[in-house]
Amino acid sequence: MIRVANYNRLTIARETDNGLYLTDEEGHEVLLPKRYMPESYAIGDPMEVFVYTDSEDRPVATTEQPKIVEGGIAALQAVGFNYHGTFVDWGLPKDLFVPKRNQQAPMMVGEWYAVALYVDNVTGRPVGTTKLGKRVNNDEITVRPKEEVDILIAVRKPKGYRVVINDRHWGMLYDNQIFTDVKLGMRMKGYVRKIAEDHRIDISLQQEGFNQVKIAADAILKMLDEADGILSVGDKSDPEEVRLTTGMSKKIFKRAVGYLKSHGVVEIGDRTVERIERKK
Repeated sequence: MIRVANYNRLTIARETDNGLYLTDEEGHEVLLPKRYMPESYAIGDPMEVFVYTDSEDRPVATTEQPKIVEGGIAALQAVGFNYHGTFVDWGLPKDLFVPKRNQQAPMMVGEWYAVALYVDNVTGRPVGTTKLGKRVNNDEITVRPKEEVDILIAVRKPKGYRVVINDRHWGMLYDNQIFTDVKLGMRMKGYVRKIAEDHRIDISLQQEGFNQVKIAADAILKMLDEADGILSVGDKSDPEEVRLTTGMSKKIFKRAVGYLKSHGVVEIGDRTVERIERKK
Protein backbone atom coordinates (compact mmCIF):
# COMPACT_ATOMS: atom_id res chain seq x y z
CA MET A 1 0.00 0.00 0.00
CA ILE A 2 1.32 3.44 -0.95
CA ARG A 3 1.05 5.74 2.06
CA VAL A 4 0.54 9.46 1.47
CA ALA A 5 2.56 11.83 3.70
CA ASN A 6 5.10 9.06 4.30
CA TYR A 7 8.28 7.65 2.83
CA ASN A 8 7.65 4.60 0.66
CA ARG A 9 10.05 2.03 -0.74
CA LEU A 10 8.73 1.36 -4.25
CA THR A 11 9.86 -0.27 -7.50
CA ILE A 12 10.40 1.42 -10.86
CA ALA A 13 7.74 -0.10 -13.12
CA ARG A 14 7.80 1.97 -16.32
CA GLU A 15 8.98 5.19 -17.91
CA THR A 16 6.80 7.80 -19.61
CA ASP A 17 7.26 11.31 -20.99
CA ASN A 18 6.11 12.67 -17.61
CA GLY A 19 8.52 10.63 -15.50
CA LEU A 20 8.74 7.23 -13.85
CA TYR A 21 5.83 5.23 -12.52
CA LEU A 22 6.65 3.44 -9.27
CA THR A 23 4.66 0.55 -7.84
CA ASP A 24 4.19 -1.15 -4.51
CA GLU A 25 3.87 -4.89 -3.93
CA GLU A 26 0.15 -4.73 -4.65
CA GLY A 27 0.62 -3.05 -8.02
CA HIS A 28 -0.54 0.43 -7.00
CA GLU A 29 1.24 3.13 -9.03
CA VAL A 30 2.45 6.65 -8.32
CA LEU A 31 4.24 9.08 -10.64
CA LEU A 32 7.75 10.32 -9.92
CA PRO A 33 7.92 13.50 -12.08
CA LYS A 34 10.74 13.83 -14.57
CA ARG A 35 12.63 16.46 -12.55
CA TYR A 36 13.15 13.90 -9.75
CA MET A 37 14.33 11.02 -11.93
CA PRO A 38 17.77 9.64 -11.01
CA GLU A 39 20.60 9.95 -13.53
CA SER A 40 20.82 6.20 -13.94
CA TYR A 41 18.17 3.59 -13.26
CA ALA A 42 16.66 0.38 -14.57
CA ILE A 43 13.15 -1.01 -14.59
CA GLY A 44 12.80 -3.06 -11.42
CA ASP A 45 15.13 -0.90 -9.33
CA PRO A 46 13.88 0.02 -5.84
CA MET A 47 13.53 3.69 -4.83
CA GLU A 48 12.86 5.45 -1.55
CA VAL A 49 10.46 8.35 -2.17
CA PHE A 50 8.11 10.61 -0.26
CA VAL A 51 4.49 10.61 -1.45
CA TYR A 52 2.12 13.57 -1.12
CA THR A 53 -0.75 14.91 -3.27
CA ASP A 54 -0.74 17.36 -6.17
CA SER A 55 -3.17 20.24 -6.83
CA GLU A 56 -5.78 17.72 -8.00
CA ASP A 57 -5.34 15.53 -4.90
CA ARG A 58 -3.56 12.81 -6.88
CA PRO A 59 -0.67 11.01 -5.15
CA VAL A 60 2.73 12.09 -6.48
CA ALA A 61 6.24 11.03 -5.48
CA THR A 62 9.31 13.14 -4.81
CA THR A 63 12.91 12.57 -3.80
CA GLU A 64 12.89 15.83 -1.83
CA GLN A 65 12.71 15.61 1.95
CA PRO A 66 9.82 17.34 3.73
CA LYS A 67 10.16 18.93 7.16
CA ILE A 68 7.38 16.75 8.57
CA VAL A 69 5.70 13.38 7.91
CA GLU A 70 2.35 11.93 8.96
CA GLY A 71 2.06 11.83 12.74
CA GLY A 72 4.98 14.22 13.22
CA ILE A 73 5.29 17.72 14.67
CA ALA A 74 7.44 20.50 13.22
CA ALA A 75 7.83 24.27 13.51
CA LEU A 76 6.72 25.65 10.14
CA GLN A 77 6.42 29.17 8.75
CA ALA A 78 3.14 30.49 7.38
CA VAL A 79 3.70 31.66 3.80
CA GLY A 80 0.22 32.34 2.39
CA PHE A 81 -3.50 32.20 3.05
CA ASN A 82 -6.96 32.17 1.50
CA TYR A 83 -10.49 32.33 2.84
CA HIS A 84 -10.38 28.72 4.01
CA GLY A 85 -7.04 28.66 5.84
CA THR A 86 -3.28 29.15 5.82
CA PHE A 87 -0.42 27.61 3.87
CA VAL A 88 2.85 26.67 5.60
CA ASP A 89 6.23 25.79 4.11
CA TRP A 90 6.98 22.12 4.75
CA GLY A 91 9.88 21.88 2.31
CA LEU A 92 7.99 20.73 -0.80
CA PRO A 93 6.84 22.66 -3.91
CA LYS A 94 3.18 22.47 -2.86
CA ASP A 95 2.72 24.12 0.55
CA LEU A 96 0.91 22.32 3.37
CA PHE A 97 -2.60 23.60 4.09
CA VAL A 98 -3.85 24.32 7.61
CA PRO A 99 -7.65 24.86 7.48
CA LYS A 100 -9.17 27.54 9.70
CA ARG A 101 -10.93 24.85 11.73
CA ASN A 102 -7.50 23.36 12.57
CA GLN A 103 -5.97 26.61 13.85
CA GLN A 104 -5.63 27.06 17.60
CA ALA A 105 -5.53 30.82 16.92
CA PRO A 106 -5.60 32.75 13.61
CA MET A 107 -2.29 32.23 11.81
CA MET A 108 -0.31 35.17 10.43
CA VAL A 109 1.87 35.02 7.33
CA GLY A 110 5.56 35.19 8.25
CA GLU A 111 5.08 33.75 11.73
CA TRP A 112 6.17 30.27 12.86
CA TYR A 113 3.88 27.66 14.38
CA ALA A 114 4.10 24.18 15.85
CA VAL A 115 2.19 22.06 13.33
CA ALA A 116 1.14 18.42 13.37
CA LEU A 117 0.46 16.51 10.15
CA TYR A 118 -2.27 13.99 9.42
CA VAL A 119 -3.98 12.61 6.31
CA ASP A 120 -7.60 13.63 5.79
CA ASN A 121 -9.67 10.46 5.58
CA VAL A 122 -12.10 11.99 3.06
CA THR A 123 -9.79 13.65 0.53
CA GLY A 124 -6.63 11.61 1.23
CA ARG A 125 -4.77 14.91 1.38
CA PRO A 126 -1.99 15.79 3.89
CA VAL A 127 -3.35 18.42 6.28
CA GLY A 128 -1.77 20.46 9.05
CA THR A 129 -3.15 21.44 12.44
CA THR A 130 -1.96 23.69 15.25
CA LYS A 131 -4.46 22.19 17.68
CA LEU A 132 -2.02 19.99 19.55
CA GLY A 133 -3.79 19.67 22.89
CA LYS A 134 -4.36 15.92 22.62
CA ARG A 135 -0.73 15.28 21.68
CA VAL A 136 1.27 18.06 23.34
CA ASN A 137 0.28 19.03 26.87
CA ASN A 138 1.60 19.16 30.41
CA ASP A 139 -1.26 17.33 32.10
CA GLU A 140 0.90 14.35 33.06
CA ILE A 141 4.62 15.11 33.07
CA THR A 142 6.81 12.26 31.79
CA VAL A 143 10.24 13.92 32.22
CA ARG A 144 12.38 14.67 35.26
CA PRO A 145 14.76 17.48 36.26
CA LYS A 146 18.24 17.13 34.68
CA GLU A 147 16.92 14.61 32.13
CA GLU A 148 18.21 14.90 28.57
CA VAL A 149 15.35 15.49 26.13
CA ASP A 150 14.69 16.22 22.47
CA ILE A 151 13.34 19.70 21.84
CA LEU A 152 11.76 21.44 18.87
CA ILE A 153 12.26 25.22 18.77
CA ALA A 154 8.67 26.14 18.01
CA VAL A 155 7.56 29.71 18.84
CA ARG A 156 9.44 32.93 19.59
CA LYS A 157 8.37 34.63 22.82
CA PRO A 158 9.56 37.97 24.32
CA LYS A 159 11.97 36.25 26.75
CA GLY A 160 12.91 33.12 24.83
CA TYR A 161 11.42 30.27 22.84
CA ARG A 162 8.48 28.00 23.44
CA VAL A 163 9.65 24.46 22.72
CA VAL A 164 8.05 21.06 22.26
CA ILE A 165 9.71 18.46 24.51
CA ASN A 166 9.91 14.87 23.21
CA ASP A 167 6.93 15.70 20.91
CA ARG A 168 4.81 15.50 24.07
CA HIS A 169 5.15 18.51 26.39
CA TRP A 170 5.47 22.30 26.16
CA GLY A 171 8.51 23.97 27.71
CA MET A 172 10.35 27.29 27.77
CA LEU A 173 13.94 27.94 26.75
CA TYR A 174 14.83 31.38 28.07
CA ASP A 175 17.29 33.68 26.33
CA ASN A 176 19.65 33.60 29.33
CA GLN A 177 20.06 29.84 28.77
CA ILE A 178 21.07 30.17 25.11
CA PHE A 179 24.77 30.30 24.28
CA THR A 180 24.71 28.97 20.72
CA ASP A 181 22.83 29.65 17.49
CA VAL A 182 19.16 28.75 17.82
CA LYS A 183 16.60 29.08 15.04
CA LEU A 184 12.91 28.37 14.76
CA GLY A 185 12.29 24.89 13.42
CA MET A 186 15.52 23.42 14.81
CA ARG A 187 15.54 20.11 16.67
CA MET A 188 18.23 19.72 19.28
CA LYS A 189 19.12 18.19 22.63
CA GLY A 190 18.16 19.97 25.81
CA TYR A 191 17.97 19.36 29.54
CA VAL A 192 15.12 19.81 32.00
CA ARG A 193 16.12 22.60 34.40
CA LYS A 194 12.98 22.87 36.47
CA ILE A 195 9.42 21.59 36.66
CA ALA A 196 7.11 24.01 38.47
CA GLU A 197 4.14 23.03 40.62
CA ASP A 198 1.79 24.10 37.82
CA HIS A 199 3.67 21.75 35.44
CA ARG A 200 5.56 24.48 33.58
CA ILE A 201 8.88 23.08 32.33
CA ASP A 202 12.05 25.15 31.94
CA ILE A 203 14.71 23.88 29.54
CA SER A 204 18.46 24.45 29.26
CA LEU A 205 20.78 23.63 26.38
CA GLN A 206 23.55 22.67 28.79
CA GLN A 207 23.69 20.16 31.61
CA GLU A 208 23.93 21.63 35.08
CA GLY A 209 26.36 20.57 37.78
CA PHE A 210 29.69 18.77 37.42
CA ASN A 211 28.67 16.87 34.27
CA GLN A 212 28.11 20.20 32.59
CA VAL A 213 31.60 21.35 33.58
CA LYS A 214 33.22 18.19 32.21
CA ILE A 215 31.33 18.44 28.94
CA ALA A 216 32.32 22.11 28.62
CA ALA A 217 35.94 21.26 29.43
CA ASP A 218 36.03 18.62 26.69
CA ALA A 219 34.54 21.15 24.26
CA ILE A 220 37.23 23.70 25.16
CA LEU A 221 39.97 21.14 24.59
CA LYS A 222 38.54 20.40 21.16
CA MET A 223 38.46 24.12 20.36
CA LEU A 224 42.08 24.44 21.49
CA ASP A 225 43.10 21.58 19.22
CA GLU A 226 41.40 23.30 16.29
CA ALA A 227 42.94 26.69 17.15
CA ASP A 228 46.59 25.61 17.42
CA GLY A 229 46.45 25.59 21.22
CA ILE A 230 45.22 29.13 21.93
CA LEU A 231 41.74 30.61 22.40
CA SER A 232 41.36 34.37 22.21
CA VAL A 233 39.13 34.65 25.29
CA GLY A 234 40.15 34.57 28.92
CA ASP A 235 39.43 35.52 32.50
CA LYS A 236 38.54 39.16 31.76
CA SER A 237 36.87 38.73 28.39
CA ASP A 238 33.39 40.13 27.90
CA PRO A 239 30.59 37.53 28.45
CA GLU A 240 29.22 38.15 24.96
CA GLU A 241 32.67 37.57 23.45
CA VAL A 242 32.92 34.30 25.40
CA ARG A 243 29.50 33.25 24.14
CA LEU A 244 30.34 34.01 20.51
CA THR A 245 33.70 32.24 20.71
CA THR A 246 32.78 29.16 22.74
CA GLY A 247 28.99 28.89 22.76
CA MET A 248 29.10 28.95 26.59
CA SER A 249 28.11 31.33 29.33
CA LYS A 250 30.98 33.14 31.02
CA LYS A 251 30.17 31.25 34.24
CA ILE A 252 30.44 27.80 32.66
CA PHE A 253 33.50 28.83 30.64
CA LYS A 254 35.37 29.91 33.79
CA ARG A 255 34.39 26.76 35.68
CA ALA A 256 35.49 24.54 32.79
CA VAL A 257 38.80 26.36 32.33
CA GLY A 258 39.37 26.25 36.09
CA TYR A 259 38.83 22.49 35.99
CA LEU A 260 41.34 22.13 33.15
CA LYS A 261 43.84 24.38 34.93
CA SER A 262 43.57 22.32 38.13
CA HIS A 263 44.57 19.28 36.07
CA GLY A 264 47.57 21.05 34.60
CA VAL A 265 46.17 21.12 31.07
CA VAL A 266 45.82 24.85 30.37
CA GLU A 267 46.88 28.27 31.51
CA ILE A 268 44.41 31.15 31.52
CA GLY A 269 45.26 34.80 31.01
CA ASP A 270 43.14 37.92 30.93
CA ARG A 271 42.31 37.44 27.23
CA THR A 272 43.54 33.95 26.35
CA VAL A 273 43.40 30.28 27.23
CA GLU A 274 46.48 28.28 26.21
CA ARG A 275 47.28 24.57 26.31
CA ILE A 276 50.37 23.99 28.39
CA GLU A 277 51.57 21.24 26.03
CA ARG A 278 52.02 23.83 23.31
CA LYS A 279 54.97 25.34 25.21
CA LYS A 280 56.92 22.10 25.46
